[in-house]
Formats: sequence, C-alpha cells, structure tokens
Amino acid sequence: MDNLPDIALLESTHSFPGVYVFKVIGSADDNFVGRVVAAVRNELAESIEPSFSIRKTAGRRHVCVTIEPPVSDALQVLAIYRCLRGIEGLVMLL
Repeated sequence: MDNLPDIALLESTHSFPGVYVFKVIGSADDNFVGRVVAAVRNELAESIEPSFSIRKTAGRRHVCVTIEPPVSDALQVLAIYRCLRGIEGLVMLL
C-alpha cells in the first residue's frame, strides 16, 4: 500500500474533472464503511457523501467499499489515496 499511482498515468487514463473509483477493503466491524466515506468527504471538503456501495466477503469478516467521488485532478486523487491509507482496519486499497 506504499505505492501510489503515478500522476502521468492517472492523467493519461482518466478524464479530469470527473468521477474516480476507489476500492477500499477492510474490517467489517467498527464502522469501517463510515470512516471511509467520512475520510473522502473530508478530503474533498464536501457536505454531502459521495456515491458508494458496499459488499461483504463470504465469511463476512471484511467489506469492500466502492466509492466514486467527483475529483478535479490527479493531485486530488493522490490526496484521497493518502487519506484512505491511514484508516483503521484497512486491508487493501485499489
């Protein structure tokens, strides 16, 4: 989880401004989903939650949060990745 996407790669594969998809996998307990949504909303300085969906693993120990916030540029994508990396209970970030 130490490596972030390269800015040049982000700019060549995505249109900005626009929606960017983050997949955040973590512990299914202790309000992990709420922490993910709040972290993205705070990083974007938005008063409303971005669009997201959740899916629990078969054993229900982990949850995948697919969150699709509107972003202005590749730098904002990297800022969100950095913010998400610090969330308690994080297992994987895509």
